[in-house]
Formats: sequence, C-alpha cells, structure tokens
Amino acid sequence: MRMVDIIDKKRNGGELTADEIQDFVSGVVSGEIPDYQTSAFLMATYFQDMTDAERSELTMAMMKSGDHLDLSSIDGIKADKHSTGGVGDKTSIPLAPIVAALGIPVPMISGRGLGHTGGTLDKLEAIPGYTVEISEQDFINQVQDVKCAIVGATGNIAPADKKIYALRDVTDTVDSIPLIASSIMSKKIASGTDALVIDVKTGSGAFMKTLDDSRELAHALVEIGKGVGMDCMAIISDMNQPLGNAIGNALEIKESIDILKGKGPADITDLVLTLGAHMVVMAKKAPDLKTARAMCAGTIQDGSALQKFGDMVAAQGGDRNVIDHPEIMPQAKYQIELPAKTSGVVSKVAADEMGIASMLLGGGRQKADDQLDYAVGIMMHKKIGDSVQAGESLLTIYSDREDMAEIKDLLYANIEISDTAEPLTLIHETIR
Repeated sequence: MRMVDIIDKKRNGGELTADEIQDFVSGVVSGEIPDYQTSAFLMATYFQDMTDAERSELTMAMMKSGDHLDLSSIDGIKADKHSTGGVGDKTSIPLAPIVAALGIPVPMISGRGLGHTGGTLDKLEAIPGYTVEISEQDFINQVQDVKCAIVGATGNIAPADKKIYALRDVTDTVDSIPLIASSIMSKKIASGTDALVIDVKTGSGAFMKTLDDSRELAHALVEIGKGVGMDCMAIISDMNQPLGNAIGNALEIKESIDILKGKGPADITDLVLTLGAHMVVMAKKAPDLKTARAMCAGTIQDGSALQKFGDMVAAQGGDRNVIDHPEIMPQAKYQIELPAKTSGVVSKVAADEMGIASMLLGGGRQKADDQLDYAVGIMMHKKIGDSVQAGESLLTIYSDREDMAEIKDLLYANIEISDTAEPLTLIHETIR
C-alpha cells in the first residue's frame, strides 16, 4: 500500500491494519518513507488517535524493527523505570544507583530531551567522558558487574523509534498517547526488562496536561506491558512546577549527586524513594513498600548509592571526580538573579515555561540537530508555597550571554506571587 493511502486513511479516522502499520514502520527504518510523509502520519495520528489494537500493533512493529536484547545471562529480576518527561526530572540518575546498590540489576535505556523537557542522556553527557552509546555486550557486562547502566538505545534497538522520536520533537506531536506509548514500550520490551515502573507526569510541565489524559496514558502503557508478560505498573506524579530546583544539564547532574549525598530537595527525593520502593518490591527484594523505601533510603545514608553512581560513571568512561568536583562539568559564564517584584507567597511556577526558558538559553533543542550548551539553565530558589520578600531572588539564570531581558520577561510572566497558595500533591495515583 502506498504511504499516501495510509496517511489518508488515518487522517480520515480509519483504523489501520497490522499490515499497514508494519509497512509504515518498515518504510521508516529502510528510509523508503521520507521524513515529510512520516511527519504527516504523526500529525494524522495526533489528531485521530489510535485504537488499542493499533497501539499494540505499532508498539510491536517498532520493537521488532530491530534487535531484542537477551538479558537472561544477568542473574535476578531486571527492574527499570521510565518517565514520560518533565522539567527538572532527573529521577533516573539517582534512582538507578540506589536500586542497584541493593543488588538489583537496573538496565536502563533512556532518551534525549523532547520539547521543553530534558533528556536523561543529555544530562549525563555533561559529565566529561561519559558515553551513552555502548555495545550490547558491554551493556550486559556492565549490568552484570556494576548492576546498573544508563545508555541510549543499544545496538539496533527499536531503530524505527529513533527516527520517529526526533521527528515528534520538531513537529509538535510529542503529546500523543499512541506515539508516547509505542515509543516507550517498544524500547522497554526490546531491552529485555522483567519489571517496569512508569512515572507518568501530569500538569503544566507534562505532555499530558490533565489527570484524565495522564490516567489514559498510564493505563495504555501498563496494558501493553502486561500484554507481553512484563510486570508493569505506573504512578502519576505532578508536574505543575519543576521537579527539584535545578533545570539544565550540568545543574541537574549536580542536584542528582546532592540527592545521593542526602542533600537533595525534598520533592524529588520523595519521588525517587517512592519509585525505588516499587522497583525493589517488584524485584522481590522486599515484602512491602514501607520496607523497600527504608532500604532505598539506607543506600543514601550509608553511601553505597553514591559509590554505585561513581562506579557507573567510570564504567561508561566518565570522570567520577564529578561527585566531589562538579565544577569539572561545563560552567556558565554568567549567573543572573531574578528578584521578586512583590512580597507574598509563590502561588504559580509554570513548569513548561521554565523548561522553555532553559531551552532558549541553549539547554534544550528547538531543532533535532541543535547542539546543547550543558552549562546553562535555571536554579529555582522559591517554589509554590514558599514565602518571598520583594527584592529576594526567585531563581538564578545560568547563561553564556549577559542580555537576559527576554528570558526575564518570560520567567516573570510565569511566576505568580499571591497572598496564599494551594499546596500541590506530588503523587496522584498508582495504576496496576
């Protein structure tokens, strides 16, 4: 079938057959389908959605488009976590070594930034020498030896997703449930993970802005996972303000290290321990979540998680001196404060616009081939519910250019100070 006919069928709300979906995925991988037709298909899917059957077919076709990792040589239940993306969401970076420090293998295949959200791989590449692209055998060996690895799609894992992933970012089709679900689950199924915890974000800084949409995505992901025999569950966590204080690649690595030293912000530390507890229970290393959470917290207290992080960094070619000397990462030329104009209580910090501000500084991509500036970003000093005095710094802008008038206007327009503020709920639901 011609690609234009497949686009036409989806654009007009038709349900694609398994063969049509397979033809599309095969054409993307082979290069027979040009980017402009792939983009048209993504936009048609964005507006017309997909049935459960189409979502499953697309996921499996993308998974089968490349290699399937065999992790059977690694002892134990392999546990992984995936986030649907948010602003300041660096949870994977401290989470993997925390869980690995308990003897649980964590083979984590992560992605790059999409739109206003940061990517785990981009953050890790701020560490001098850290390599996210390693061979399949090296990946397996590292998980056997170190118990954790955070890498890009290894070898030829889901090559269709690599091409589609980049086009979603630049065609404004990121927040599409079938495209998100197929992207995440094709890689996770192909990566050989036994147990998967999915952190589905909801709110202004998430791709799913409403709780209903986030719930629909969470159910779609869990159903796909269970359909192939994977132990899979999801939590829905809040993204109505940035997670933690740091936004930007090198800044988020430093904050991740602070978390592992027991000095991280309360919100992201809480989320990391919650996700870790679920992974530990699914790996059958603890009988209940309370015990598992205490075990995860213990790895921070005794330093074993921080040691494990250093082992992972060194195994992937990075400089483990970053733990005590974060200044070896790229540093911004200017640090510019954003003072509060009035006194009161911070009542709004629009997460998506904070992410866009960081992207405009150079910390994220506006086009697929944009080069990142790892040094730039934003460090929040005040978040929702915090009191502030006029003239007190709301945040610090880390920039390599001095003129911040446009960025300041954007930030001021998206931070509100009122007399009171409604508290945010960090974790909304758990879905099994």
